[in-house]
This record gives sequence, structure tokens and C-alpha cells, in this order.
Amino acid sequence: MCGFYNRFSGKDISLITQHPSWCAAMKKADRYLARLAPHASSLMKGGAAHQIGAICYRTNETGAVEVLLITTRDSGRWTIPKGWPIKNLKPHQAAEREAWEEAGVAGKAKKRALGYFTYLKTLGDGQTTPSVVEVFRLKVDELHLEFPERGEREVAWLSPVEAARRVQEPELKGLLMRMLKQALR
Repeated sequence: MCGFYNRFSGKDISLITQHPSWCAAMKKADRYLARLAPHASSLMKGGAAHQIGAICYRTNETGAVEVLLITTRDSGRWTIPKGWPIKNLKPHQAAEREAWEEAGVAGKAKKRALGYFTYLKTLGDGQTTPSVVEVFRLKVDELHLEFPERGEREVAWLSPVEAARRVQEPELKGLLMRMLKQALR
């Protein structure tokens, strides 16, 4: 048992910590944190870029919550729709815009952030910089077949557990698991 989610109570959650693929995912998280460690000083001095992201969710036909993941254009890793703040838009509105542009989903984002996660953003010149992503929940109302970045990314609707397993960033894993915890209430 990995023990990462012992702070959550409930029968359904306890099964997650016993799953071998979840334990393997947590070991990958340790390696990810090791890559982030050299940037700790910059992070503590406020030297991180700020981005806005959305955890897009819906309820499927069985009543289960699903969350949306997309792949990045450069490395193909799984993540959530995210991008730079947009002038004249509030952060939750920027999250809605990013979700539309990158995944073709439309809906309403909560005005209050769900939380934050940190990752290493690779810039156009190949340099990496720490980026802190402010994450908003977005309830999906519509799916569109045509959207600006169609064909540039893979899109997948997954259970929060599977989504958390696929992403690299430990803080994002935790935010995805909060979606499951809230769905079980």
C-alpha cells in the first residue's frame, strides 16, 4: 500500500492506495520532484511563471464523474488545458477560454480556484522555467468538434483515479483526486 491518500476516508478511496499501478505512479512522482528541486530557490523568491488551468469535468451516463485530460503539443505528456493569463479576462474566464481552445469544451468555471500545481515549462528557446498553474473547476456543458487546436492534441475523458495516474505532477494528481472526493459526497 502506497499510503499517499490515507488522509481520505471511505471504502472506495482505500482501494486506490492498494492498486499496483497507483503505487508505480507515486514512484514516478518522486522522480518528478527530483527534477523540480533545482528550481526551489527561484520558486521561493517568486520567480515562477503564472498560468491558468481548468480541470474540466462531466457526469457520464452511469452517474460517475469523468475529467478531461489532453496531451501537450511538444512532449505528448498528459495534462489539463492551461495557458497564460489573458488580458481583460478574469482567471476563471481565462480557464474557460483555454479549455475551449485546447479541447473544444464549453462550460462554466468556478470563480474560486480549486488549487495550484507546479511544473517545469519548456520555453521556445529550450530553457525550462518553473510555472505555477492556478486551477479552476469547469463543469462541461458542451463538446465541440471544431476548435482552434483540434488535431494538435489527444483528448481523453477518464475517471479521476485514471487521470491522476496519467499526469506527472504530484500536486495535479492531488487536485484530480479532490474531484473524486467531492463526487463521493
